[in-house]
Amino acid sequence: MTRPKDTARAGLALVLANVRYWSTVAPIVRAQLDRWEQGARAIPDPALRALALGKLGDERFNAQVAATLGTLAPRSQRARVVEAIVALQVMYDYLDVLSEQPAEPPIDERLLFTALHQAVALDMEDEQASAMGRARDYYGDRASSEDGGYLQMLVETVSGSLAHLPNAAVVAPVAGAAATRCAQGQILNHQSSRSGVDELRKWASTRAAGTGLSWQQFAAGATASVLAIGALIAAAADADTTREDAAEIDRLYLSIGALTMLDSLVDLQEDLAAGQLGYVQYYDDPEELAAGLATLARDAVGRARIMRNGSHHIVTLVGVVAYYASARIASEAFARPVISRVRRELRPLITPTLALMRAWRLAKRVRHRGGHRVGHV
Repeated sequence: MTRPKDTARAGLALVLANVRYWSTVAPIVRAQLDRWEQGARAIPDPALRALALGKLGDERFNAQVAATLGTLAPRSQRARVVEAIVALQVMYDYLDVLSEQPAEPPIDERLLFTALHQAVALDMEDEQASAMGRARDYYGDRASSEDGGYLQMLVETVSGSLAHLPNAAVVAPVAGAAATRCAQGQILNHQSSRSGVDELRKWASTRAAGTGLSWQQFAAGATASVLAIGALIAAAADADTTREDAAEIDRLYLSIGALTMLDSLVDLQEDLAAGQLGYVQYYDDPEELAAGLATLARDAVGRARIMRNGSHHIVTLVGVVAYYASARIASEAFARPVISRVRRELRPLITPTLALMRAWRLAKRVRHRGGHRVGHV
Protein backbone atom coordinates (compact mmCIF):
# COMPACT_ATOMS: atom_id res chain seq x y z
CA MET A 1 0.00 0.00 0.00
CA THR A 2 1.10 3.56 -0.65
CA ARG A 3 1.97 5.64 2.41
CA PRO A 4 -0.54 8.26 3.60
CA LYS A 5 1.97 11.00 2.75
CA ASP A 6 2.46 9.52 -0.72
CA THR A 7 -1.31 9.39 -1.22
CA ALA A 8 -1.81 13.00 -0.16
CA ARG A 9 0.98 14.29 -2.39
CA ALA A 10 -0.04 12.14 -5.32
CA GLY A 11 -3.66 13.21 -4.88
CA LEU A 12 -2.58 16.85 -5.08
CA ALA A 13 -0.42 16.03 -8.11
CA LEU A 14 -3.43 14.36 -9.75
CA VAL A 15 -5.60 17.44 -9.23
CA LEU A 16 -2.86 19.75 -10.52
CA ALA A 17 -2.22 17.51 -13.55
CA ASN A 18 -5.93 17.49 -14.41
CA VAL A 19 -6.18 21.28 -14.17
CA ARG A 20 -3.16 21.69 -16.42
CA TYR A 21 -4.28 18.97 -18.80
CA TRP A 22 -7.79 20.23 -19.50
CA SER A 23 -6.80 23.89 -19.63
CA THR A 24 -3.54 23.81 -21.58
CA VAL A 25 -2.78 20.30 -22.89
CA ALA A 26 -6.06 18.84 -24.19
CA PRO A 27 -6.62 21.60 -26.80
CA ILE A 28 -3.11 21.00 -28.20
CA VAL A 29 -3.67 17.25 -28.28
CA ARG A 30 -6.91 17.66 -30.23
CA ALA A 31 -5.24 19.99 -32.72
CA GLN A 32 -2.25 17.68 -33.18
CA LEU A 33 -4.40 14.57 -33.64
CA ASP A 34 -6.48 16.44 -36.24
CA ARG A 35 -3.21 17.42 -37.93
CA TRP A 36 -2.03 13.82 -38.14
CA GLU A 37 -5.43 12.60 -39.30
CA GLN A 38 -5.23 15.08 -42.18
CA GLY A 39 -1.70 13.87 -42.92
CA ALA A 40 -2.85 10.24 -42.88
CA ARG A 41 -5.71 11.00 -45.28
CA ALA A 42 -3.15 12.40 -47.72
CA ILE A 43 -1.09 9.19 -47.84
CA PRO A 44 -1.11 8.05 -51.50
CA ASP A 45 -0.79 4.31 -50.85
CA PRO A 46 -4.27 3.01 -49.89
CA ALA A 47 -2.96 0.23 -47.64
CA LEU A 48 -0.70 2.57 -45.66
CA ARG A 49 -3.46 5.18 -45.52
CA ALA A 50 -5.89 2.63 -44.08
CA LEU A 51 -3.37 1.50 -41.46
CA ALA A 52 -2.55 5.05 -40.38
CA LEU A 53 -6.18 6.13 -40.18
CA GLY A 54 -7.16 2.92 -38.42
CA LYS A 55 -4.60 3.48 -35.69
CA LEU A 56 -5.61 7.12 -35.25
CA GLY A 57 -9.24 6.07 -34.98
CA ASP A 58 -8.82 3.06 -32.71
CA GLU A 59 -6.01 4.26 -30.45
CA ARG A 60 -6.53 8.01 -30.17
CA PHE A 61 -6.63 7.51 -26.41
CA ASN A 62 -2.97 6.41 -26.44
CA ALA A 63 -1.83 9.87 -27.51
CA GLN A 64 -4.24 11.57 -25.12
CA VAL A 65 -2.86 9.62 -22.18
CA ALA A 66 0.77 9.98 -23.26
CA ALA A 67 0.28 13.75 -23.44
CA THR A 68 -0.51 13.86 -19.70
CA LEU A 69 3.27 13.66 -19.26
CA GLY A 70 3.36 17.16 -20.70
CA THR A 71 1.65 18.57 -17.61
CA LEU A 72 5.05 18.47 -15.90
CA ALA A 73 6.59 20.87 -18.42
CA PRO A 74 6.79 24.60 -17.72
CA ARG A 75 3.90 26.38 -19.39
CA SER A 76 6.23 28.21 -21.76
CA GLN A 77 7.50 24.87 -23.12
CA ARG A 78 4.32 22.82 -22.80
CA ALA A 79 3.12 23.20 -26.39
CA ARG A 80 6.42 21.91 -27.81
CA VAL A 81 6.46 19.00 -25.36
CA VAL A 82 2.89 17.97 -26.17
CA GLU A 83 3.50 18.32 -29.92
CA ALA A 84 6.52 16.01 -29.63
CA ILE A 85 4.80 13.45 -27.39
CA VAL A 86 1.69 13.20 -29.58
CA ALA A 87 3.77 12.77 -32.74
CA LEU A 88 5.92 10.18 -30.95
CA GLN A 89 2.89 8.13 -29.87
CA VAL A 90 1.24 8.36 -33.29
CA MET A 91 4.50 7.22 -34.90
CA TYR A 92 4.94 4.35 -32.42
CA ASP A 93 1.41 3.06 -33.04
CA TYR A 94 1.88 3.35 -36.81
CA LEU A 95 5.22 1.51 -36.75
CA ASP A 96 3.70 -1.19 -34.57
CA VAL A 97 0.80 -1.95 -36.88
CA LEU A 98 2.95 -1.63 -40.00
CA SER A 99 5.53 -4.12 -38.68
CA GLU A 100 2.79 -6.68 -38.07
CA GLN A 101 1.51 -6.66 -41.65
CA PRO A 102 2.23 -9.61 -43.95
CA ALA A 103 4.19 -8.39 -46.94
CA GLU A 104 6.20 -9.81 -49.82
CA PRO A 105 9.05 -9.27 -49.51
CA PRO A 106 8.73 -9.07 -45.70
CA ILE A 107 9.23 -5.59 -44.35
CA ASP A 108 12.59 -4.98 -42.68
CA GLU A 109 11.51 -4.15 -39.12
CA ARG A 110 15.00 -3.07 -38.08
CA LEU A 111 15.09 -0.50 -40.85
CA LEU A 112 11.53 0.59 -40.14
CA PHE A 113 12.18 1.20 -36.44
CA THR A 114 15.21 3.41 -37.13
CA ALA A 115 12.57 6.13 -37.40
CA LEU A 116 12.06 5.93 -33.65
CA HIS A 117 15.75 6.44 -32.90
CA GLN A 118 16.15 9.23 -35.43
CA ALA A 119 13.24 11.10 -33.87
CA VAL A 120 14.80 11.45 -30.42
CA ALA A 121 18.56 10.89 -30.53
CA LEU A 122 19.34 14.30 -32.11
CA ASP A 123 22.39 12.71 -33.68
CA MET A 124 24.06 14.74 -36.43
CA GLU A 125 24.58 11.68 -38.60
CA ASP A 126 20.86 10.96 -38.42
CA GLU A 127 20.00 14.58 -39.18
CA GLN A 128 22.30 14.59 -42.21
CA ALA A 129 20.84 11.31 -43.43
CA SER A 130 17.35 12.74 -43.06
CA ALA A 131 18.33 15.87 -44.99
CA MET A 132 19.62 13.65 -47.79
CA GLY A 133 16.20 12.07 -48.20
CA ARG A 134 16.42 8.81 -46.26
CA ALA A 135 12.71 8.91 -45.45
CA ARG A 136 11.90 6.28 -48.07
CA ASP A 137 14.52 3.95 -46.65
CA TYR A 138 12.29 3.27 -43.63
CA TYR A 139 10.24 0.95 -45.82
CA GLY A 140 13.19 -0.80 -47.47
CA ASP A 141 12.25 -2.90 -50.48
CA ARG A 142 8.53 -2.89 -49.78
CA ALA A 143 6.96 -2.39 -53.19
CA SER A 144 4.03 -0.42 -51.78
CA SER A 145 5.63 2.25 -49.61
CA GLU A 146 4.50 5.67 -50.83
CA ASP A 147 3.32 7.39 -47.67
CA GLY A 148 3.62 10.95 -48.98
CA GLY A 149 6.24 11.74 -46.34
CA TYR A 150 3.89 10.90 -43.44
CA LEU A 151 6.44 8.94 -41.40
CA GLN A 152 9.20 11.45 -42.10
CA MET A 153 6.93 14.29 -40.95
CA LEU A 154 6.33 12.46 -37.68
CA VAL A 155 10.08 11.98 -37.19
CA GLU A 156 10.83 15.63 -37.94
CA THR A 157 8.06 16.89 -35.66
CA VAL A 158 9.40 14.94 -32.69
CA SER A 159 13.02 15.87 -33.33
CA GLY A 160 12.25 19.50 -34.15
CA SER A 161 10.17 20.06 -31.02
CA LEU A 162 12.64 18.21 -28.81
CA ALA A 163 15.62 20.13 -30.19
CA HIS A 164 14.09 23.44 -29.02
CA LEU A 165 13.67 22.33 -25.40
CA PRO A 166 16.21 23.70 -22.86
CA ASN A 167 17.74 20.36 -21.88
CA ALA A 168 17.33 18.39 -25.11
CA ALA A 169 21.06 17.66 -25.25
CA VAL A 170 20.97 16.22 -21.72
CA VAL A 171 18.12 13.77 -22.29
CA ALA A 172 18.76 12.88 -25.95
CA PRO A 173 21.39 10.15 -25.32
CA VAL A 174 19.11 8.46 -22.77
CA ALA A 175 16.07 8.84 -25.04
CA GLY A 176 18.05 7.42 -27.96
CA ALA A 177 19.02 4.36 -25.92
CA ALA A 178 15.40 3.91 -24.84
CA ALA A 179 14.29 4.12 -28.49
CA THR A 180 16.81 1.43 -29.46
CA ARG A 181 15.61 -0.75 -26.58
CA CYS A 182 12.00 -0.18 -27.63
CA ALA A 183 12.71 -1.15 -31.23
CA GLN A 184 14.61 -4.28 -30.26
CA GLY A 185 11.86 -5.36 -27.89
CA GLN A 186 9.16 -4.82 -30.50
CA ILE A 187 11.04 -6.71 -33.20
CA LEU A 188 11.89 -9.69 -31.00
CA ASN A 189 8.40 -9.83 -29.57
CA HIS A 190 6.91 -9.98 -33.07
CA GLN A 191 9.40 -12.69 -34.01
CA SER A 192 8.49 -14.78 -30.97
CA SER A 193 4.98 -15.37 -32.30
CA ARG A 194 6.49 -16.75 -35.51
CA SER A 195 9.62 -18.59 -34.39
CA GLY A 196 9.48 -19.03 -30.61
CA VAL A 197 10.59 -17.11 -27.56
CA ASP A 198 14.21 -18.24 -27.24
CA GLU A 199 15.81 -15.20 -28.91
CA LEU A 200 13.64 -12.77 -26.95
CA ARG A 201 14.43 -14.56 -23.69
CA LYS A 202 18.16 -14.51 -24.36
CA TRP A 203 18.16 -10.81 -25.26
CA ALA A 204 15.99 -9.74 -22.34
CA SER A 205 17.79 -11.93 -19.78
CA THR A 206 21.13 -10.35 -20.63
CA ARG A 207 19.82 -6.79 -20.44
CA ALA A 208 17.66 -7.32 -17.37
CA ALA A 209 20.74 -8.08 -15.24
CA GLY A 210 21.06 -5.44 -12.53
CA THR A 211 17.65 -3.88 -13.17
CA GLY A 212 15.71 -5.95 -10.63
CA LEU A 213 13.36 -7.07 -13.41
CA SER A 214 12.70 -10.58 -14.62
CA TRP A 215 13.40 -11.21 -18.28
CA GLN A 216 9.67 -11.19 -18.98
CA GLN A 217 9.26 -7.84 -17.22
CA PHE A 218 12.24 -6.36 -19.02
CA ALA A 219 10.88 -7.51 -22.39
CA ALA A 220 7.50 -5.91 -21.69
CA GLY A 221 9.10 -2.73 -20.36
CA ALA A 222 11.41 -2.49 -23.36
CA THR A 223 8.54 -2.80 -25.81
CA ALA A 224 6.63 -0.08 -23.94
CA SER A 225 9.63 2.26 -23.70
CA VAL A 226 7.71 4.89 -25.63
CA LEU A 227 6.47 5.81 -22.12
CA ALA A 228 10.03 6.46 -20.98
CA ILE A 229 10.76 8.52 -24.07
CA GLY A 230 7.69 10.66 -23.47
CA ALA A 231 8.71 11.26 -19.86
CA LEU A 232 12.21 12.20 -21.02
CA ILE A 233 10.83 14.70 -23.53
CA ALA A 234 8.88 16.32 -20.70
CA ALA A 235 12.05 16.38 -18.56
CA ALA A 236 13.93 18.10 -21.38
CA ALA A 237 11.66 21.11 -20.87
CA ASP A 238 13.01 21.57 -17.34
CA ALA A 239 16.23 23.58 -17.28
CA ASP A 240 17.27 21.86 -14.02
CA THR A 241 17.14 18.29 -15.39
CA THR A 242 20.50 16.52 -15.13
CA ARG A 243 21.83 13.44 -16.90
CA GLU A 244 21.34 11.56 -13.62
CA ASP A 245 17.71 12.68 -13.50
CA ALA A 246 17.21 11.44 -17.06
CA ALA A 247 18.72 8.05 -16.20
CA GLU A 248 16.46 7.75 -13.13
CA ILE A 249 13.39 8.61 -15.19
CA ASP A 250 14.33 5.98 -17.77
CA ARG A 251 14.80 3.31 -15.09
CA LEU A 252 11.49 4.14 -13.43
CA TYR A 253 9.53 4.15 -16.68
CA LEU A 254 11.09 0.87 -17.73
CA SER A 255 9.35 -0.57 -14.66
CA ILE A 256 6.11 1.30 -15.35
CA GLY A 257 6.28 0.03 -18.92
CA ALA A 258 6.68 -3.51 -17.61
CA LEU A 259 3.30 -3.13 -15.90
CA THR A 260 1.72 -2.82 -19.34
CA MET A 261 2.10 -6.60 -19.31
CA LEU A 262 -1.39 -6.38 -17.82
CA ASP A 263 -2.55 -5.62 -21.36
CA SER A 264 -1.61 -9.13 -22.43
CA LEU A 265 -3.49 -10.44 -19.37
CA VAL A 266 -6.78 -8.79 -20.32
CA ASP A 267 -6.20 -9.80 -23.96
CA LEU A 268 -5.22 -13.38 -23.07
CA GLN A 269 -8.29 -15.15 -24.44
CA GLU A 270 -8.17 -13.11 -27.63
CA ASP A 271 -4.46 -13.85 -28.10
CA LEU A 272 -4.98 -17.57 -27.51
CA ALA A 273 -7.79 -17.65 -30.06
CA ALA A 274 -5.56 -15.88 -32.60
CA GLY A 275 -2.54 -18.09 -31.87
CA GLN A 276 -0.48 -15.10 -30.71
CA LEU A 277 1.96 -14.96 -27.83
CA GLY A 278 1.48 -12.39 -25.07
CA TYR A 279 3.84 -11.58 -22.23
CA VAL A 280 1.79 -13.36 -19.58
CA GLN A 281 2.12 -16.56 -21.61
CA TYR A 282 5.86 -16.49 -20.88
CA TYR A 283 5.04 -17.51 -17.30
CA ASP A 284 4.34 -21.11 -16.38
CA ASP A 285 3.05 -20.20 -12.91
CA PRO A 286 0.26 -17.60 -12.45
CA GLU A 287 1.45 -17.06 -8.88
CA GLU A 288 4.91 -16.07 -10.13
CA LEU A 289 3.28 -13.60 -12.51
CA ALA A 290 1.07 -12.07 -9.79
CA ALA A 291 3.81 -11.86 -7.17
CA GLY A 292 6.30 -10.44 -9.65
CA LEU A 293 3.99 -7.67 -10.84
CA ALA A 294 2.95 -6.77 -7.28
CA THR A 295 6.60 -6.46 -6.27
CA LEU A 296 7.31 -4.45 -9.39
CA ALA A 297 4.55 -1.95 -8.54
CA ARG A 298 5.71 -1.63 -4.93
CA ASP A 299 9.34 -1.10 -5.92
CA ALA A 300 8.39 1.46 -8.57
CA VAL A 301 6.47 3.50 -6.00
CA GLY A 302 9.48 3.38 -3.70
CA ARG A 303 11.78 4.54 -6.48
CA ALA A 304 9.45 7.36 -7.54
CA ARG A 305 9.11 8.54 -3.94
CA ILE A 306 12.70 9.82 -3.84
CA MET A 307 12.76 11.35 -7.34
CA ARG A 308 12.05 14.89 -8.43
CA ASN A 309 8.37 15.19 -9.36
CA GLY A 310 7.93 11.79 -7.75
CA SER A 311 4.25 12.32 -6.92
CA HIS A 312 3.47 12.95 -10.58
CA HIS A 313 5.31 9.78 -11.57
CA ILE A 314 3.31 7.81 -8.99
CA VAL A 315 0.11 9.19 -10.52
CA THR A 316 1.27 7.96 -13.93
CA LEU A 317 2.08 4.52 -12.54
CA VAL A 318 -1.32 4.24 -10.86
CA GLY A 319 -3.04 5.44 -14.02
CA VAL A 320 -1.37 2.72 -16.10
CA VAL A 321 -2.56 -0.01 -13.73
CA ALA A 322 -6.04 1.51 -13.38
CA TYR A 323 -6.44 1.59 -17.15
CA TYR A 324 -6.04 -2.17 -17.45
CA ALA A 325 -7.77 -2.94 -14.14
CA SER A 326 -10.88 -1.06 -15.31
CA ALA A 327 -11.39 -3.34 -18.32
CA ARG A 328 -14.40 -5.62 -17.97
CA ILE A 329 -12.26 -8.69 -18.60
CA ALA A 330 -10.10 -7.75 -15.59
CA SER A 331 -12.83 -9.07 -13.31
CA GLU A 332 -12.89 -12.52 -14.89
CA ALA A 333 -11.43 -15.51 -13.12
CA PHE A 334 -8.12 -15.77 -14.96
CA ALA A 335 -7.26 -12.06 -14.62
CA ARG A 336 -8.75 -11.08 -11.26
CA PRO A 337 -6.15 -12.69 -8.93
CA VAL A 338 -3.22 -11.04 -10.72
CA ILE A 339 -4.77 -7.59 -10.95
CA SER A 340 -5.97 -7.73 -7.35
CA ARG A 341 -2.42 -8.32 -6.14
CA VAL A 342 -1.14 -5.31 -8.06
CA ARG A 343 -4.03 -3.09 -6.97
CA ARG A 344 -3.34 -3.93 -3.34
CA GLU A 345 0.11 -2.36 -3.62
CA LEU A 346 -1.35 0.90 -4.92
CA ARG A 347 -4.18 1.45 -2.46
CA PRO A 348 -5.73 3.79 -1.51
CA LEU A 349 -4.66 6.03 -4.40
CA ILE A 350 -5.82 3.61 -7.08
CA THR A 351 -9.41 3.59 -5.80
CA PRO A 352 -10.50 7.03 -7.14
CA THR A 353 -8.34 6.59 -10.25
CA LEU A 354 -10.02 3.27 -10.98
CA ALA A 355 -13.44 4.87 -10.55
CA LEU A 356 -12.51 7.55 -13.08
CA MET A 357 -11.26 4.97 -15.58
CA ARG A 358 -14.43 2.91 -15.24
CA ALA A 359 -16.56 6.02 -15.79
CA TRP A 360 -14.51 6.86 -18.87
CA ARG A 361 -14.94 3.35 -20.28
CA LEU A 362 -18.69 3.48 -19.63
CA ALA A 363 -18.99 6.86 -21.37
CA LYS A 364 -17.00 5.50 -24.29
CA ARG A 365 -19.32 2.50 -24.63
CA VAL A 366 -22.38 4.76 -24.51
CA ARG A 367 -20.94 7.04 -27.21
CA HIS A 368 -20.07 4.03 -29.34
CA ARG A 369 -23.59 2.59 -29.05
CA GLY A 370 -25.10 6.00 -29.79
CA GLY A 371 -22.90 6.44 -32.84
CA HIS A 372 -23.80 2.94 -34.00
CA ARG A 373 -27.52 3.67 -33.73
CA VAL A 374 -27.19 6.98 -35.52
CA GLY A 375 -25.20 5.34 -38.30
CA HIS A 376 -28.05 2.87 -38.92
CA VAL A 377 -30.98 5.27 -38.76
